[in-house]
Amino acid sequence: MASVAITRKNHLVSSLLYSIRCRSSYFRRPITTSRLSFTTSTSTSPSPADTEIPVSRTKVLEVFKEEFEIGSRLLTFETGKIARFANGAVVLGIDDTKVLSTVCSSKGDGVRDFLPLTVDYQEKQFAQGVIPGTYMRREGAPKERELLCGRLIDRPIRPLFPAGFYHEVQVMASVLSSDGKQDPDVMAANATSAALMLSDIPWGGPIGMIRVGRIDGHLVVNPTVDELNLSDLNLVYACTKDKTLMLDVQASEISEKDLEAAFRFAHPEAVKFIAPQLRLAEKAGKQKKEYKLSLVSERTMNKIRDLTETPIEAVFTDPSYGKFERGEALDKIAQNVKGILEEEGDEESLKVLSKTVDTVRKQIIRKRIITEGFRLDGRRLDEVRPLYCEAGSLPGLHGSALFSRGDTQVLCTVTLGAPGDAQRLDSIVGPPTKRFMLHYSFPPFCINEVGKRTGLNRREVGHGTLAEKALVAVLPPERDFPYTVRINSEVMSSDGSTSMATVCGGSMALMDAGIPLQEHVAGLSVGLVTEVDSSTGTVNEYRILTDILGLEDHLGDMDFKIAGTRNGITAIQLDIKPAGIPLDIICESLGPAYKGRLQILDHMEQEINAARAQDGKNSPRLVTLKYSNDDLRRLIGPLGALKMKIEEETGARMSVSDGALTIVAKNQSVMEKVQEKVDLIIGRAIEVGGVYKGIITSIKEYGAFVEFNGGQHGLLHVSELSHEPISKISDVISVGQQLSLMCIGQDLRGNIKLSLKATLPQKTKKPDPVKTSSTPVEEDPPRQQEPQNSTSYSATSPIVIRSAVECDEEEKLSTLASSVKHNSKLPRVLKTKSSSQKPKSLKSLSNEDELGCDLGSKKTKGVKPFLLTEKRTNSGSNYTSSEEEEEEDDDKHKHMFANVVDISDFFKDRESKVEETSIDAKKLKLGTKVTAKIVQVRARGLVLDLGGGINGMYRFEGGGKQDFEVGSEVRVQCTSFNSKGIPVMSIVQDD
Repeated sequence: MASVAITRKNHLVSSLLYSIRCRSSYFRRPITTSRLSFTTSTSTSPSPADTEIPVSRTKVLEVFKEEFEIGSRLLTFETGKIARFANGAVVLGIDDTKVLSTVCSSKGDGVRDFLPLTVDYQEKQFAQGVIPGTYMRREGAPKERELLCGRLIDRPIRPLFPAGFYHEVQVMASVLSSDGKQDPDVMAANATSAALMLSDIPWGGPIGMIRVGRIDGHLVVNPTVDELNLSDLNLVYACTKDKTLMLDVQASEISEKDLEAAFRFAHPEAVKFIAPQLRLAEKAGKQKKEYKLSLVSERTMNKIRDLTETPIEAVFTDPSYGKFERGEALDKIAQNVKGILEEEGDEESLKVLSKTVDTVRKQIIRKRIITEGFRLDGRRLDEVRPLYCEAGSLPGLHGSALFSRGDTQVLCTVTLGAPGDAQRLDSIVGPPTKRFMLHYSFPPFCINEVGKRTGLNRREVGHGTLAEKALVAVLPPERDFPYTVRINSEVMSSDGSTSMATVCGGSMALMDAGIPLQEHVAGLSVGLVTEVDSSTGTVNEYRILTDILGLEDHLGDMDFKIAGTRNGITAIQLDIKPAGIPLDIICESLGPAYKGRLQILDHMEQEINAARAQDGKNSPRLVTLKYSNDDLRRLIGPLGALKMKIEEETGARMSVSDGALTIVAKNQSVMEKVQEKVDLIIGRAIEVGGVYKGIITSIKEYGAFVEFNGGQHGLLHVSELSHEPISKISDVISVGQQLSLMCIGQDLRGNIKLSLKATLPQKTKKPDPVKTSSTPVEEDPPRQQEPQNSTSYSATSPIVIRSAVECDEEEKLSTLASSVKHNSKLPRVLKTKSSSQKPKSLKSLSNEDELGCDLGSKKTKGVKPFLLTEKRTNSGSNYTSSEEEEEEDDDKHKHMFANVVDISDFFKDRESKVEETSIDAKKLKLGTKVTAKIVQVRARGLVLDLGGGINGMYRFEGGGKQDFEVGSEVRVQCTSFNSKGIPVMSIVQDD
C-alpha cells in the first residue's frame, strides 16, 4: 500500500512539471500576424519578466478625416474609428454635436420589382446626458420626429440608386452627442451620403443638404436652434452638383420671389458638402460591387408593348373614366396579355409583366401630355379640379369642415383643450411642448382596399406634419389664444393631394371653431412631365401640371406640394423620381401653383371668411383664474386626487401653473359646474358687489354667520335679510341652508359683511290713497335711485361695528319710525310744504343712521369692484359735498316735523347727531377729541353719539355713577377700542 501511494505521488509531480514546461514554452513563442494593425514581437530569447507576464497587444486604428468650413462653422467627416464592419460608416461633427450614419446591403438576390430602402434615424437620450423618463428607463418605439428625420434622409438619396437595383439597403443614423445648438437631421443626411460613397453599394451620389434661415431679411446658412426661433424661414435644400433633389420649407407667408432667391442662395452652399465626400472616398472608399440588376430585356419590352399599347391608349383618351373605372380597364388589359403569354409559355415575360405594363402606361401618358397637352381627365395643364367646401358639417363638435377636390375628399375636425393638453416632446433639440397638432389618417377604405390599421405610419406622419407647418403660420399667438388645438384629418376618398386637401379643410375647420386665423390657407400639388435626352441627361421638353391626380403623381417626375395664403407661402414639400431636376423648372412651378391657390381660396372664403362667434351651446370655454400657490395645492390634493376627481365628475380639463388655474370646459354649463366646485374648495378673490354661494353655519339674535368661498366666513346682519322688517331670523333662514349672498364690504377688523336683500328684487310700493290728494306727497325713493356721488360714496363711507344691544335698539327705532310714517296726522302736516321739496323719510333716515353708509352694490352701481385686500383711497372733497347734502336733507327733515309735538322731543337728539359734522370711521384714531352727545346712561357708563352714525362708550371712573343727562354734550377723547371695535372714550376738559 505504501508503494502504491508513493507511485501516485510521483505521477502527480511529473504531471505538474510537464504542464509548467508547456506553459513556459507557449509564452516564449513569437507573436506573428499578417495584419498591420497589431504590433509583432521578434525576440527569441525572452527575459524572465516576459516569461512570467504576457505582453499586451495594442490595436492601431486607421482613421481618415476631412475638415471643411460652411458658413462660420467647422465641419468634420471621420471614418475608420467606429462601426468598421458596416459597408460604410461616417461620423459628421459640428462643435459638440456628432452624428453617426451607417449603410449595409443584403447579400442575396431577392426577387422583387422595387427598391427596399429603409432609413432609421434615432435620438437616444444619452446624447444629451439624460436618462429616459419611461418606466423601463429606455427608449421605446420611434417618435414622430425620428420618423420625419428618416424621411428627410430617404427622399434625396432614393432617386440616385441605379434602375433595377432591388437589393435591400438599410441606413441607420444615430446621434452620438448633442449640444442642443445644432439640429442633427441635416447632419445625418450628409453623413449618410458620405457613408454611401465609402460603401460598395452602387449609388449616383454624393449629395449636399443645407438648412437656410432668414432673420431680419438676411439669409443665414446653418442657423442654430436659437436663430431658427427668430427666423421667418426654415428651408432644407438637397441637391447634386447641378440639380435639385429635395425641398422642405416652413415659412411665415414668404413671397414667391423671396423664396426663389433663397433657393438660389442655398444651392451653392449645399454643393460645398460634395467635395469633402469625394476626397474622403478617394482615401477610404471601397470598390463598388457588381450587383445583379433586374432589368427588362428589349425583346420582352417590345413584345408586351405591341400587345398593350393600343388598348391602353383607348382607356387614357376617354375622359369619362373615373379612377376605379380606369383602373379596372387597365387590369383587364393586363389579364388579357397574361393569358396570351401563358398560352405561348413565355415565362420570362410573365415574371416582368406587371412592371412592363406599368412602363408602357407611363410612356403613353407622358407622350400624350408632352405632345398634345391633354391630361387623363381632359383638363388643361393649369386647371384645378371641381371644388366643394362645407364648414360646420358636424355641429356637435368644436369645429369641422368637409373639403372635396375632384374625387379627393377630406373631413377635418378641430378639438380645443387646456394648455396642459399640449403634446410633450422628448427630442434633444427644439421646444419641450407643442400646442398645435394635426393628425392625418389614411384608412384603407378611402382607396377601396382591405388593410390593417397599425401604429405610426411614416407616410401619415409626414403628410400630417406638412399640413401642420402650413397652418401654424396663421394661428394667433399664444398670449391671445391660449388653447391647445388638435386637428384630425380623416381621408374619406383619395385621388391625389390628400395632404393639400387637409390644409384647405383644416383652415376652414379652425375658423368654424372660432379661432381667429390671420388668413385662409390653401394648398395644391404641382406635377412635372419631362422628356430627357438619354445620352446627356438634359431635359429637352417638359410640362408643368397643376393639381395632379394620383395616377399623374405615380407616372410623373415630380410631386411639388405648395401651401400658402394670398400673401405668401407657408409650407413646401418637393419629392422627385429622376436623379435631379433643374432649379429653373422648380422656380417656374411656383407661378402656376399661386394661380391655382387663389382659385381654391375664393371657394373657401365663399363658405367661411371669418372666425365664428363662440356663442353656441357646444362652444368650448376657457378661463384663467389667479390664486395663491397654497390655494392651488389645496385644490390639487394629495397626489392630484382632488383635481382628478373634479375632472372626472365634470369632464373639464384643469391645468395649474405658478399662481394661475386654467380651466377648459366643453360648454358653458360644464364651466359653471367646475367653477362652483373650485369655489367651494379654495374660493376666489372677493369683490364688493360679487355674489357668492354660502351655507348658514350659525344664527344669532343680530344675524347669521355664513361659510362661503372656500372656507371663509362672513356676517349676514338681520338688516340685510330682506327689504321688509324681520321679526324673527329663524323665520327666514335656517342652519345648513345654502344662499346666494352679495358682499357689501368689510368692517374695521376685516370681517366680511354679506347681504341677502341686495340679491333680491325690491318690491314696488303701492300708492297710499291718502297721499293721492291735490297736493301730492313724495314717496320714499328707492335706495338705488338716491342722488349721490357713487365714486366718493364707495371710497369714504364709514363702517360701523355695533353690539347686539345696539342692534336691538336700532330695530326699535326703525319700528317706531315706521309707525310715525303711517300716522294719520302726518299727511296734514306735509300738506303745508311745497311739492318741490323732497324730504327723506324716517325709514330711510333710520336705515342710514343704522348702517352709516351702505356698501351694497345697488348704491355703488357703475363703480368698478375692488378686492377687499386692496387699499382704498379717501377723497376729502367728495366727502365734504356729501356732508352738505346730508345737512340740507336734515334741515328739510326738521322743518317737516316741526309741528309734530308728540314725537319731536324724541327725535331731537337724533336730528342733532346728523346736524353736526360727521366723523369718518377711518378718521377716528386714538387721541381724537370730539364733542359727543349722551344717548343712554347705564349702570357702568355712558353710550355716546360721536357723530356720523358712530357710537362710543364711556366707563365711569371708580365704578361710581355720576350725574349725566340724556341729550347733554360732553367733550371726549378716544383712548382705545374694545374687542368688538367700539371706541372707548374719556372725558376731557379743553382750555
